[in-house]
Amino acid sequence: MENSKFKIQSSKLFVLLKFSVFLVFLSLNIQAQTSPSLLQIADRYWMSQDVVYGSANNTPLKLDVWYPRDNPNPTPTLIYIHGGGWIFGSKEGAVYQFLPYLEKGWRVVNVEYRMASNSLAPAAVEDTRCALRWVYRNAKTYNFDTTKIVLTGHSAGGHLSLITGMLPDGTPLDNRCYAAEKYGDVPMKVAAIVNWYGITDVNDLIQGENLKNYAVMWMGSMPNAPEIAKSVSPLTYVREGLPPIFTVHGDKDDVVPYTHATRLKEALEKVKVKNQLFTVKGGGHGMFEQKDYAAAFAEIWKFLKDNKITE
Repeated sequence: MENSKFKIQSSKLFVLLKFSVFLVFLSLNIQAQTSPSLLQIADRYWMSQDVVYGSANNTPLKLDVWYPRDNPNPTPTLIYIHGGGWIFGSKEGAVYQFLPYLEKGWRVVNVEYRMASNSLAPAAVEDTRCALRWVYRNAKTYNFDTTKIVLTGHSAGGHLSLITGMLPDGTPLDNRCYAAEKYGDVPMKVAAIVNWYGITDVNDLIQGENLKNYAVMWMGSMPNAPEIAKSVSPLTYVREGLPPIFTVHGDKDDVVPYTHATRLKEALEKVKVKNQLFTVKGGGHGMFEQKDYAAAFAEIWKFLKDNKITE
């Protein structure tokens, strides 16, 4: 790609970063220990905005690519998927969530996907799987290190990170990508998943005592909702050979029950998949205290280093 195009995109990056200043200090308060000045990041990064990675239901599917402007070598690459209960949210509103990875010099792919108001389940999963396939197919263009791809996201984004990295090849959830692309298939294995309080059993949230409106809205009135919910639940796909999984979850979460984290951990332990659960004592659905974010990221970096993804 031409530098002139990158420079145009960098102006958009700077606008996003200025907006992020407000969000960061009101929402996360973690930058004092985990991230440098946002202006430093703006000086070090280009951002290619609204790259179309596919199309579905008359909707162009877009992502943003953030990459170091002075490092042409392949680097570890984060695929970030925003939350919002599959019913709201945007990639632009989640920029501050992956600032710690930019500080480390990673490339970041920030993914948009279809909301329930556009397409019911399992559309979001189809989209994020297509995004992962796009990253592999465009690795040489953007210098993604495909041996060090990490999926992460918060809440519904945590769920989508898990299911995207845990699905076996060849399920019907990949059919749209196969049909849309002409270059053949690519490997879809990721190096690790960092799950921030994500849903692991969708059926648990569409009926019974843990019923949540956002999950019901994602399923809509489909008569086979339980079957679809099972097909998009990470717990359905626990097996040997999965990538290492790190989970952060508050034990007082009233949006995604803490049991979703503990059940995932127990299932992974049974099949001897490397994993770690970081419990935020007294923590709700995100919005943790600064010390909790700092402690969580310290453990995340250690986990990724132990698994030879970062130094």
